[in-house]
Amino acid sequence: MALYDDLQRARSEEDVKDAYIKALGLKGYSKNLIDIQTKEVWFEAKANGAWTFYEMFTQLIHYVQVALNKGEHVPPLLCVMDTEKAAIMQSSHVLPFLAKKTIKWGKSASAVPKEAVDAISIHIGTHFVAFNIEYDATEFVSTVKDAIASGAIIRTQITPDNLKQVFDKWVEMIGQEIEDVEEDSYNLLFFADIMNDGTVSTHKDLPAKLLFKDGDPIFELRGKLHALRNLEGYRRFWMIYHRPPKEGYRNEILERRDSLIPINERVFKGAFYTPLHVVDKAYDHLTFVLGKNWQKKYKVWDMCCGVGNLEVKHSNHRNLFMSTLDQSDVDVMKATKTCVAAHRFQYDYLNDDVTEEGNIDYNLTNKLPRELRDAIAAEDKILVLINPPYAEAMNAGAGVATTAVGRALGGDVGFARRELFIQFLLRIQAELPNAVVAMFSKLKYVNAPNFDDFRDSWNARYLGGFVVPSRAFDGLKGEFPIGFLIWDSAKKRKEPFEIETEVIDREAKAIGAKRFYDVPKHQLLNAWIKRAKPNSTPALPLTNALEPTTRTGDVRGTRWADGALGGMISKGSDLQNADVTVLFSSGYASAGGFLVTEENLSQSAVVFTARRIIRQTWLNDRDQFLIPSEAIPEEMMNDCLIWMLFNNRNLSAGADGLIWQGKSWSLVNHFIPFTEADVGATSRFESNFMSDHLATLKLSKEAKKVLTEGRKIWSAYFDAVDKKQISRGVRDQFKLNRADVGWYQIRNTLEALFSQGVAVTARPSDIAPSYRTLSEKLEPEIYAKGILKA
Repeated sequence: MALYDDLQRARSEEDVKDAYIKALGLKGYSKNLIDIQTKEVWFEAKANGAWTFYEMFTQLIHYVQVALNKGEHVPPLLCVMDTEKAAIMQSSHVLPFLAKKTIKWGKSASAVPKEAVDAISIHIGTHFVAFNIEYDATEFVSTVKDAIASGAIIRTQITPDNLKQVFDKWVEMIGQEIEDVEEDSYNLLFFADIMNDGTVSTHKDLPAKLLFKDGDPIFELRGKLHALRNLEGYRRFWMIYHRPPKEGYRNEILERRDSLIPINERVFKGAFYTPLHVVDKAYDHLTFVLGKNWQKKYKVWDMCCGVGNLEVKHSNHRNLFMSTLDQSDVDVMKATKTCVAAHRFQYDYLNDDVTEEGNIDYNLTNKLPRELRDAIAAEDKILVLINPPYAEAMNAGAGVATTAVGRALGGDVGFARRELFIQFLLRIQAELPNAVVAMFSKLKYVNAPNFDDFRDSWNARYLGGFVVPSRAFDGLKGEFPIGFLIWDSAKKRKEPFEIETEVIDREAKAIGAKRFYDVPKHQLLNAWIKRAKPNSTPALPLTNALEPTTRTGDVRGTRWADGALGGMISKGSDLQNADVTVLFSSGYASAGGFLVTEENLSQSAVVFTARRIIRQTWLNDRDQFLIPSEAIPEEMMNDCLIWMLFNNRNLSAGADGLIWQGKSWSLVNHFIPFTEADVGATSRFESNFMSDHLATLKLSKEAKKVLTEGRKIWSAYFDAVDKKQISRGVRDQFKLNRADVGWYQIRNTLEALFSQGVAVTARPSDIAPSYRTLSEKLEPEIYAKGILKA
């Protein structure tokens, strides 16, 4: 359509506005703070596709909030658009929660903070209608024009492409409420319902009929009448969809009745069963990026289809090629009549037809259907739609890496060849170089540092997709994102490698957007720290605050360095490993540790704080910690130091009599923030480094407050020592045989005394309010300084 062509020529935001004004035929509009303003619609426009729907709507809704505050007119419709996409929503969907005035807005609409975007996203995800302008420009224009004329968004049409999704919603909202009807009759009643305009049927010879009694719907099937137990679902369903389908669709829809045979969901339960409501969302995204007729245009090959739950939403089964490793899966599909018209066959995609040289020779097994061979040879439009297994081999000798594909095609991708889903991509890239690939998988291949070699060879262009919590899938452990990402192998990817996804919850409801980045290893945060060179002085390798390692091989942390104060473990580069961030009073015994020195103390404190302060969620689990994008101010460095000293993962300690390799070792604590006089210590601290260092720093009021509350807790410990309130058992447990004890020993000792009923002058929890205030100050700075990308 001309709109899409005009947008591709746009060079500015004004060009984008003018293209939409022209296409929509807008009259009586103005261009002010609101990009395009009419009585019926407010429009927010952007000059490129870098903004998410949620970000654009949040900016536009900021103007709605301003208008509400001033008592000014708010239009019935809100619309956002850029050079690639557009979306429209009714204002009525946002007015109720705007009235609560809980959103924390920025200074202007163009400076809306992330917190506001997140809050708005939760409320609007299910209310706006989105369009891909390349494919849906005509529908967008007609929808907006109809909405302007009516003041509301027109109901969704039922088409062959969305038939299965509509049917599943119908069963949930209507079918299950029909009295005395077996599940295998739902498809007949569904057609009776949708092929009726509310008064008369479009076809006279359907097996079931929709009637009305006293204005309420009632179904007739095989001579019996069946009423609805509840009418609310019926009303809500027909508020969403338009009936009957357009005349040109009706016969084609009826011809696809077999695709609506009931599914016994139990046969789909397995380690990587994809919930059908998540499959619905995947089909929505495929329609958005490939166009509304993709099920006609593309032949679909799922080479690890299991028993077919990715394909049951497809309404053109003759275009489906479904292969699976186990013949039993094929037998189940035949028994349940799943995708009867599809090509269903057993095929080991990672081993069959792969030569030792890495070539594909279908004559080796003759399993591949002739129609699929011909489509590949003719370079027809092929969509690979898969949810492959996520198995990983921890060494190259394991079975995962020794498949035919792993041996023949995985030589140049390093660590990534251990992943089964990567092996699928390696063969797909070699066999189907022009295919579109739509895959459910973990996001390792997008942003994990160990997958750099794979990304260098994977040149497909990202088209779109979403992420969903792993907990939405049966059989997956842990909390992390599973991505459904769509790639066009025929197009080279854009640089830098960065993708934007929609975020959906476990129920497949849209809740926001998220970007993922490929970051070179040299930009990761751990590379920022100046690593001290070990000297010849022996150090005690620890595995915990007071526990020397029991390992005998590959023991790290056995040497000190000039100016060393202790050791830190900082394993991995992403949030899933952030919990493995610990400060010790000596070296750490395994990989991932480094020595904290006088020279790198400030950097170490920033790294420790960044890794510990951001709460890990399923969504940020794979986010990478990066070298700061700008200089860290002195105040922030000092705040981080105080934050680290009073964090529960500061396991610095002072103790004598630790045994390792048959010798007795001592720990000297260099991280005591107070002098002996400050806290009423009864003996001299061996190191006064930290108290002297803090005395040279200019601390913020928040840091000073934490230090003040911390002093009370240290003083409470020494008060208990002075009063001889600490039992032998507690003294032995925490090795309280030196004056220069650490935060780990102090807080645990005081809690032990409190649990024994011993009166103490302060508890570690007393520091929580001031520590929380310091945390709230620091957390946004981690993002502001580029250590984490939002």
